[in-house]
Amino acid sequence: MDATGLPPAIDPSSTPAWLALTQHTQRFAAVTVRELLGQPRDHLRLQAAGIGFDYSRQRVDDQALGLLVQLARETGVEALREAMFDGEHINVTEDRAVLHTALRLPLSASLDVDGQDVVADVHEVLQRMADFAQEVRTGEWRGATGERITEIVNIGIGGSDLGPAMAYRALAQHVQPGLRCHFVSNVDPADVLRVLQDLDPERTLVIVASKTFTTAETMTNAHVAREWLVARLGEQGVPRHFVAVSTNAEAVQDFGIDPANMFGFWDWVGGRYSMDSAIGLSTMIAIGPVGFRALLDGFHAMDEHFRTAPLEANAPVMMGLLAVWNRDFLGIPTTAVLPYSQDLARFPAYLQQLTMESNGKRVRRDGTPVDYPTGGVYWGEPGTGGQHSFYQLLHQGTDDVACDIIVSALPTIERTPAVDDQHDMLVANALAQASVLSVGRTAQEVRESGVPEELIEHKVMPGNRPVSLLMLPEVSPFTLGALIAAYEHSVFVQGAVWQINSFDQWGVELGKNVALGILADIEAGRSEDASLDPATRASVSDYLAQRGG
Repeated sequence: MDATGLPPAIDPSSTPAWLALTQHTQRFAAVTVRELLGQPRDHLRLQAAGIGFDYSRQRVDDQALGLLVQLARETGVEALREAMFDGEHINVTEDRAVLHTALRLPLSASLDVDGQDVVADVHEVLQRMADFAQEVRTGEWRGATGERITEIVNIGIGGSDLGPAMAYRALAQHVQPGLRCHFVSNVDPADVLRVLQDLDPERTLVIVASKTFTTAETMTNAHVAREWLVARLGEQGVPRHFVAVSTNAEAVQDFGIDPANMFGFWDWVGGRYSMDSAIGLSTMIAIGPVGFRALLDGFHAMDEHFRTAPLEANAPVMMGLLAVWNRDFLGIPTTAVLPYSQDLARFPAYLQQLTMESNGKRVRRDGTPVDYPTGGVYWGEPGTGGQHSFYQLLHQGTDDVACDIIVSALPTIERTPAVDDQHDMLVANALAQASVLSVGRTAQEVRESGVPEELIEHKVMPGNRPVSLLMLPEVSPFTLGALIAAYEHSVFVQGAVWQINSFDQWGVELGKNVALGILADIEAGRSEDASLDPATRASVSDYLAQRGG
């Protein structure tokens, strides 16, 4: 153990398992998914928290799987997992515990961290959130003029926006009629002003989500919203129309928000892991405390599976290890997340932050540089729209792309025969893409279909793209929570293997600090700032000239 109480970081590429995987990759290069599917693959179809995880279309064989599990053990995945669940400070660069899993523990549980039972703290905040959400939903909470609240505006950025915005869209069928949520994150004035222009201040509640209550983009937008409301309702309207998700009581009160309407969270909750904390207040108002509890139960069910299931039968572990296999051994740098559900349209954007902010790291947790690829690029759009956009590159481009295809067995709107028929068409498209991406179509198969000889090569589909198929029974609060937790734990496994700290984000800070200096230059009409590089000075000068300042 090192000074942090964690196993010292090692170079995973020097472990016996990594070296064996490297050798196996050379022998494995000519093996195709089509060939692999001719072998028994049922052990690559797992169930966890009601979700089916089918990894049978991944370009991996049993020998590689065994070595990947060995790699997980040699890099201490199990020990780090235990340390996380126990509340040890595995975020070593910020000396913090990593306890998003505590946000969904049942009230009967207990977890002592640094001398404090964090479960009791979590449920105290959850109860306050539930009480407030019910007041808004029932109309007991009224605006300053006595009007009922019908519009919720969540102002945040990053983890204070992406999770709630994604969940609101995903759970649209569970939102109370008569309530609408809107999300503002971009400091571009067009974002906040276009949201506010169609709303009635008398019926609008604004949630300002910033732990420190100093986040530049969030507070800029919050002050715009405040001026908009005060212009109509006066200063006395602020306490009835603004609440805060923060820990800075003094700043919240200075803004005009009653600290009694401030909902806090903790340093051991990272922003991108916070949607099931007080950051989810808009979600709880929209779907209700019962629905929010179901969301937490889904998270917790996947947590328990990840914590207890053997590595070989552990869905998030296998997801994470296969991501390492694709990234480091098959040389595939990117994963397309393809939800065949319009309600999950924002899920790929949510995963972009979860995966790339977590594992986009160039040094190990002890500060030594890595010499192997780490975090891959995650992106995507819902099917079937994406099929008529970027799938051409997926099928016939010169780079391999791994694909996660997500389907729901049931539609998310009220079922009728016509709806069921259309949903069948949707799922058929998902399964067809999973097949063609992984199996492909050979020149001989194209020839046998009667295609002219000069067009055969144009219609060959190489296939051999690694595909995971995730099947939800339905898109519900419970399954959404379980799905998100699966990806959270996959990210954890990848980071643990790579020996990086998946829970800091120092790369986000520098650009924000430089932006403050450039803003001061712009406000002063100054382009000759010696602290800036020549190209940036020229850009500031161009901007000032075109802006007319």
